[in-house]
Amino acid sequence: MVRYTKEHKQQTKQRIITTAGRRLKRNGIDGSGVATLMKDAGLTNGTFYAYFASKEELVATAVADQMRAQHENIVAHAAPGRAGLEQMIRWYFSTEQRDTIEDGCPNAALLDEIARSTAPTRQAYTDGALTLIDGFAARLAPHDPPSARLKSLSLLGMMAGTLQLSRALTDRQLADELLEQGIRNALALLDAE
Repeated sequence: MVRYTKEHKQQTKQRIITTAGRRLKRNGIDGSGVATLMKDAGLTNGTFYAYFASKEELVATAVADQMRAQHENIVAHAAPGRAGLEQMIRWYFSTEQRDTIEDGCPNAALLDEIARSTAPTRQAYTDGALTLIDGFAARLAPHDPPSARLKSLSLLGMMAGTLQLSRALTDRQLADELLEQGIRNALALLDAE
């Protein structure tokens, strides 16, 4: 029997989490079975329970990981202040973001399923969403982020909903126009009192 180091086990677990996050965004939570998730990670179905007690545990962990990654990708690397918010909005409403579901926003890909998921998955999402919202709020009102929290929550909802709708439309021109309008709407929300 081969014994693996703690580092190897942690790397393997992270590979499962990362590949599961991509698959869940592409096929949905209900459309992704354990066998498929493990195959994506290059592992056998039998090794799953060495890392997770259930699919629900993996889903909650993958959602938390996807939300953390989204924060790192769009909030942590953006410029400070309103310029940073505009940078995030323009990136979020890009056609690239829309067209690469597995690499894109977990909000737009999974919100409807997260709402019907287990409490741990919903909590993992909530924690991640609050981190994003706080990052928006700190740029929106640097001297009083709590006052900007509700506006930031509205911004996140507007962004996710607009991206979901743009992904669903078969008319590419209309979908692109919707993204452009999403930018204008989000920027208007930032300026509204």
